[in-house]
Amino acid sequence: MDPVIITGAGPVGLTLTLALARQQVPCVVLDEGPGKDEPRPARTVVLREDAVALVERLTGTPLTGLGCRWAGWRSTRRKQVIREVVFGDTDPAPLHIAQHELTGVLRAALAREPLVKIAVDSRLDGIEQETSGVTAHTRGPGGTWWRGSYLVGCDGPRSTVRKLQDIRFPGRTAVERYAVAALRTDLPWTDEALLHRSPPWRTSGPSAGEIVGRPLPNGVWRLDWLLPPGKDLVTPELLVNRVRETLTGWVGTSNPSYELLDTGVHTVHHRLARRWRVGRVLLAGDAAHLLGALGTQGLEEGLRDADNLAWKLALAWHHGPREALLDSYQEERRTAIAARLRAADQVLPLLRGGGNLRSYVPGSARGNDALLADGHLGRGTLGSPGTYGASPLAPEHLAGEVPVGTPPGAPVTDVRVTAEDGTFVRLRDRLGRGALLVVLIAPGTGVWERKHWVTAGIMPRLAAAVTALPHYAELLVAESYPGAAAHTVLLVRPDGHLVTALSGVRPADLYAAAEAAVGGATPPAAAESTEEQAEAGAAAGSR
Repeated sequence: MDPVIITGAGPVGLTLTLALARQQVPCVVLDEGPGKDEPRPARTVVLREDAVALVERLTGTPLTGLGCRWAGWRSTRRKQVIREVVFGDTDPAPLHIAQHELTGVLRAALAREPLVKIAVDSRLDGIEQETSGVTAHTRGPGGTWWRGSYLVGCDGPRSTVRKLQDIRFPGRTAVERYAVAALRTDLPWTDEALLHRSPPWRTSGPSAGEIVGRPLPNGVWRLDWLLPPGKDLVTPELLVNRVRETLTGWVGTSNPSYELLDTGVHTVHHRLARRWRVGRVLLAGDAAHLLGALGTQGLEEGLRDADNLAWKLALAWHHGPREALLDSYQEERRTAIAARLRAADQVLPLLRGGGNLRSYVPGSARGNDALLADGHLGRGTLGSPGTYGASPLAPEHLAGEVPVGTPPGAPVTDVRVTAEDGTFVRLRDRLGRGALLVVLIAPGTGVWERKHWVTAGIMPRLAAAVTALPHYAELLVAESYPGAAAHTVLLVRPDGHLVTALSGVRPADLYAAAEAAVGGATPPAAAESTEEQAEAGAAAGSR
């Protein structure tokens, strides 16, 4: 079986490659660069807990030391603090990290992965599809033809893959523009991100709008100034003036001390590809969508693309094409991104238009801030992760289905579970292996050794039902789960989204839900084992 070809070696392409390799799928990464990333302190990303957990699970490397977890969030309008958020165990802090640090961790993990080949200085310029696979041509010092089973374009906003497949990419250009600076300085807020609207030191002009400050390790901050509509040139002198003016206003000294490390202009576009799949060619990340206005994070959604696609592509690679399963990638992810883009389009005129809401809605300053906080903090319609309740993979008419704290299609809560070997782990740690997860809610089991309860009560019947499922599943036990009664059985997808919750052991319902979750009945396994297929694919490489 030929490897999967990934074009683009940014965070999304590298994450997808690593996720596939962890499921014994060989990959070739076509990297048009030299194989390393230039440090850019002003090019950073904010990752919520699910995205951080995904990267850490795949790489085995904690990201906290490489980035900064915010202690809190502060929103200010002129001189008044409107909102303060303190992060803790029940409300995990976002992680702010430089993008080159993130890709460095992913590249280091891939360097240890025998199923992955990274071809540097390889620029894609041709794709040919056929029933049994796809062929890609690259130019450069090592220009050649590459044979693959599937090809995924993770090659950014100007995606060559998207253009070669003649996929339209409609949307809006330059929705927002920001001047950006990374600098080392001391601010009154320690590890606390802030949004300052209408700062009092300017009453008109571009600086009267909005400033965002986000901390990084070692006393470094990224500052973003919202620019007025248009294409006015952002000169070095303008940026230095913005830095001095802002630090003077925040610190209260006329000659603030700082070290300027990096600058840039960040332009936000909103676009959504018409199709994310053409046969054996798929799109992910910025090649498929662009968003980022009002503090939202496009890269985070790209990582969710990779998490959604990896287990589906791995199943198709090991067991043969699963059309319904692969089609569900576009239906689930494109629907989620479209919802966020619609929310931003509805909110933007209210927040950026003349007078905003304040001209006709009492107390709207706080309402505006709440909308902006949703985007920056990953909440509400602007910022929350997508759910797949209307997915084509959702089961229908389950008599034993019961409600729990997580609606079907939403990401599950990360609770402590007992694994099959009797060890205590986090539920998130069992994701990304290609297996469905069956979680029994059984209060009191945590105080007993597994050998005492694994053969008692409903466990034998549930274990037999799990063994009979149409796709490999791992049986876990949890003391509790939000909103779930004792003996509730959860079925969870490999990417951590809830399929269903059932009242007790219901083998027929569990089987039907598992069959729907993997896109229909699983065909018989190929004669070759997974390991033999992987070894054969890794050797395929180029021709």
